[in-house]
Order: sequence, then C-alpha cells, then structure tokens
Amino acid sequence: MKSISIFGTSSDAGKSTLTFVIGRLLQERGFNVGVFKAQNVSNNSRVCDDGSEIAIAQYFQAEVLGIPTSYHLNPILLKSGQGNSASLIVKGKAVMDKDVRDYYRDLDTLKPAVDECFEYLRGRYDCVVCEGAGSPVELNLMDKDLSNLYIAEKYGTKIILVADIEKGGVFASIWGVYNLLPEILRANVIGVIVNKFRGDRTLFDEGVKIIEERFGIPVLGVLPYLPLNLGFEDSQSLKNFVQNKPHPARKIGIIAYPTMSNYNDFEPLIADESIFVEFITSNVSLDSFDTVILPGSKRVIEDLRWLKQTGLFDALKERTKEILGICGGYQMMFKAIIDEEGVETAASDREEGLGFIDDVIVFQREKVLNKGKYDIFGRAARGFEIHHGVSVKYPLSYENAHIKGTFVHGLFEDEKFENYKKMTLDSFIATMRDEIDMERILKHVV
Repeated sequence: MKSISIFGTSSDAGKSTLTFVIGRLLQERGFNVGVFKAQNVSNNSRVCDDGSEIAIAQYFQAEVLGIPTSYHLNPILLKSGQGNSASLIVKGKAVMDKDVRDYYRDLDTLKPAVDECFEYLRGRYDCVVCEGAGSPVELNLMDKDLSNLYIAEKYGTKIILVADIEKGGVFASIWGVYNLLPEILRANVIGVIVNKFRGDRTLFDEGVKIIEERFGIPVLGVLPYLPLNLGFEDSQSLKNFVQNKPHPARKIGIIAYPTMSNYNDFEPLIADESIFVEFITSNVSLDSFDTVILPGSKRVIEDLRWLKQTGLFDALKERTKEILGICGGYQMMFKAIIDEEGVETAASDREEGLGFIDDVIVFQREKVLNKGKYDIFGRAARGFEIHHGVSVKYPLSYENAHIKGTFVHGLFEDEKFENYKKMTLDSFIATMRDEIDMERILKHVV
C-alpha cells in the first residue's frame, strides 16, 4: 500500500486537519495508519509517550487516530530562536540553537534522521499520511524542502493537494502548484481537495468542472468551512478560533506575548460555554478579567521584557484578582530569571521578574521533559512539563492568595473536555466523510 503526502497550495490551507481526517477515513476501511511530518516549525509542542518532544500537530493527529506518540512522527522540530536563529530539536531532543542559513547549509546531515523515522513508521503501518509544510513549490527553497519534495520523491508517496478557497485565488494556486511540481511528482498527484468553502456548494459546480476539465486535476472534495477550535498549531490557527458566548459566567484574559507557546493549554477554556477567553496583545485594562493567565513562552526573558515595555508588567504587579502562570509565565512570577549559560540568550543574562514568588529561576541547558499525572491546586491533572528554567524551592508549582503558578501544561484538560473533544472530532470527521471521494483515493493507494 502506498503512503500519502498532503501538500498545501499555501500555508494554513488545512494540511494538518486533512492529515488526521484522511487517516481516520482510512482506519474506518480497516487500514493501520500512521502520521508523519519530517520537519515542523512551531513553538507548540508536547511530550510523547517515549519522553521525547514533537510538534503539537503530529501529537494531536496521533491522538485522533489513537496511535502511540514518539519522535518518529516529527523527527525535526524548529522553535523560535534569537534573531535569525532557531532552536533545533532532532528526534525529540533539543540539540542547539542554529542560524537559519547554517540550518539550510547542513540540511543533508538531518536526512538520515528523517529517513530512519519514516522507515520506522512505514514498517509498522499500512499507510503513513505525511503532512507537508507551507507550499511545496517555493522555487528558491525546493532543494531545501524536507517535508514535501524530499519525502514524496524518495518514497514515491501519492499526493493530495489542499487549496484554501477562503483566501481567494484558488484556481491560480491549484494550477500554479500543480504545474510547478517536478514532472515525476505531478504523475503521483491523486487530485485536489478544495477547503474552507462557505455558502451554497452548488455555486462552485462550475469551479469543479474548470479544475477537472481545463486543469486535468481530479477534485476529491469541496469541504465546508467548519471551525474546529482544537489542535491549534500556530498563531495563525489561533486567530481563527470562534466563540459565541453571549452570557459567560467568567472572563479570562491570556497575555499573548510575542513568543507565546503551547496555546493548546486553553482549548478547554475556549470550549467551555461559561467562559469567555480574550487574548491580550497590548496594555489594556485588566480589571474586567476574573483571571489573567501568563502562558508558556519560547523566549521567557524576551517576553518578560516585552511585558515591561508594554506596561503590562506594572499592571500585573498592581492586580489583586487571580493571576495564573503556566511554564514560562510561571517563571516570570519569580524574583529573577538567570540564564548564565546563554540557553535562551546570546550571552549570560539576568532579568528581574514580577517578584510574586520568593525564589529565582535558573536556566539549565538540559531541558526538563516529563509526562504523567500531577496533583496541582487540589485537583488531579494528566499533563506534561517542557522547560529549561528550574526553581529549587518550588520545582513544580506555587500558590498563595491570588497568585498561582505551575510548570505543568494541560492543567484544564479533564473528562468533560475529553468528551467534548471526542464529540467535536467525530462530528467534524462525519461532515468531511460525506464530502471526500475516498473511493478515488483508495484506487491510487491500495
């Protein structure tokens, strides 16, 4: 059986979502299905069953399909670094901060890790659904593309294009991507899925005819725009979340500093009909919020300085209602953050924190990666830790008066949210099932 590559005709076309949807529809036909993304760029990550770190998208896809999580699903992960650099994570472990130019120059050294992981999955699953990255035909970067062209060419995957009609220019994007693909890959294109269609589907019947007859590309489905509010991968997907809560019982403000990470911590809050969630990006009044949350951060000292520049730092110090810090946000609550080894900074550095907690945070080069059951703030949570900063006095959490903080992610996930997630995903996939031509796909992969 052939594996499948999901290529987007643009960024945010819906590749991550279609990966688990196609995977689930294949599972329903009795196939054992894995997911894979050779290289991902995301500040959102989770700790796997094997104690490694991968991007949230592949973790979420694995959750939907009910398969084990490990670094094999996402062998290369890049996170925000200093200036033009990125934090490089290979096979689930942080390696170094690497300049983007150096990363591309040394790309061939990463291909063995990609090959090892893909072949591991291919040996265990009937079909591996491989998510691409961005567009596969960025002409100046095609020789540096691990997630799209490298996998598709080396392993002969069958290709499904995904086009976002909401952006406009859907015909140009489909025709352009298809015709800019190397000839050998064009021959492996099964067809295109037109995603995020709003309104009367029959209004696009002529569009389907144009794509199939003039472009010669089969249309495998025209999918409706359907907000999911789950599996947020990056800041772009975060901006797409939808709330319709006319009479919420609580209002929660989340400080969205420049390198905020692990947005998925807040999916249970967004799903809760009694809670209105607002992301705060400037120095607005905090008085209207019942709780203000300082979320995770990829660059903790940098984001702490941003709080000071915006004036939010002083507003937080004056606040008397609840403040909750999670991971990076928790670290900002201490007296100071010390980075003597330059883990997050170019050189040895120190920054004064909010001073709510009577200890300092010291960055260590070895990242803490844990996953398990935690007793936090009087309730049990199945969560995970992923951080460089450590506290001697309060290694896991702190609570006093209106101040709470913890290193643990996944704090709001509970049985109610798991039931919501299952119902939402089942409904979402059922809608897509009716619109995707799986029989045509199966003819090419089986």
